[in-house]
Amino acid sequence: MEPVTSDCSCIHPDAGHGIENKPVHRGKTILLGAGGLVLWYLVYGQLESFSRLLTYGWLGFEKGGHMGETLQFFIFEVPKVMMLLTLIVFFVGIIRSFFTQDRTRKYLAGKRETAGNVMAALLGIVTPFCSCSAVPLFIGFVHAGVPLGVTFSFLVAAPMVNEIALVLLYGLLGWKVAALYLGSGLFIAMISGWVIGRFRLEHWIEDWVRELRAAEATMVEEKLTWTDRLARGREAVVDIVGKVWLYVVIGIGVGAAIHGYVPEDFMARIMGKSTWWSVPAAVLVGIPMYSNAAGIVPIVEALLGKGAALGTVLAFMMSVIALSMPEMVILRKVLKPKLIAVFIGVVGCGILFTGFMFNLVI
Repeated sequence: MEPVTSDCSCIHPDAGHGIENKPVHRGKTILLGAGGLVLWYLVYGQLESFSRLLTYGWLGFEKGGHMGETLQFFIFEVPKVMMLLTLIVFFVGIIRSFFTQDRTRKYLAGKRETAGNVMAALLGIVTPFCSCSAVPLFIGFVHAGVPLGVTFSFLVAAPMVNEIALVLLYGLLGWKVAALYLGSGLFIAMISGWVIGRFRLEHWIEDWVRELRAAEATMVEEKLTWTDRLARGREAVVDIVGKVWLYVVIGIGVGAAIHGYVPEDFMARIMGKSTWWSVPAAVLVGIPMYSNAAGIVPIVEALLGKGAALGTVLAFMMSVIALSMPEMVILRKVLKPKLIAVFIGVVGCGILFTGFMFNLVI
């Protein structure tokens, strides 16, 4: 197999060398930022009242009716999620400006495997890499001497513990659900990497990857001002929100249909705690789906609102994000099928364990 490079359109951490450092008065910037946050908060706080007024007042739908409930959910959730998403992506874009691929490799190279698994999982949350970055990132880790298990802890945590999903879950469902998602995702990433590391499966990496020798290039660290970092945040909003808004609207549409038309007792029977097969079924349903974290969170909110068990819903969400078919296709460029099967099996078992555990204790 020939070496390949990713044509990922995600914001590259080393992009933006052409940003001009225009003089900005710091006090004016702070005032504008504070005013924008106040305006955001005021508008956000009125969204539910506006959605009810529009649905039941101006449009005249009957309260409690299926169509009225569906429409009100959709009108309320679309601007709410988009406003949350815009704010989150802006600040995440600033945070990500502090991380580069070279810096991440340096953090992980040479670490003890167990400590490396923990650090890799934590770095996976905040570093700016999506599944489409998997090929070049994986090659870079191999060249830097990062153990295979540590690499997999990073590759699991990066998509699974998505910072956008984390803050959306906090904003929509509260800190307990967000904390459960964060803790279980990190646990799965660390344990998965540790287990894969114990198997010593380096020979299941594609031969061309193992035979490559990295050129020892000296990387010049980019010096960014806060003006540059704010510009990175704005770029992230334009790029990421511009790409995911359609998935968000589709996800909210699905959630609205569930909210308005699916009976609570039906959802409780299919995805309730007492249905032992609901967790593995949710994982199997989630794997072939293609969505991103922002698009799947509104569906999670609607399922929980209809009585679905938290563990089952989290298992579904994690399988969509961490075991999606597109990611497996991308990883196939650098991993042999046997190693991909091990990866799916180990991560899948971790997700199943999480789903069953939360259904038992919550």
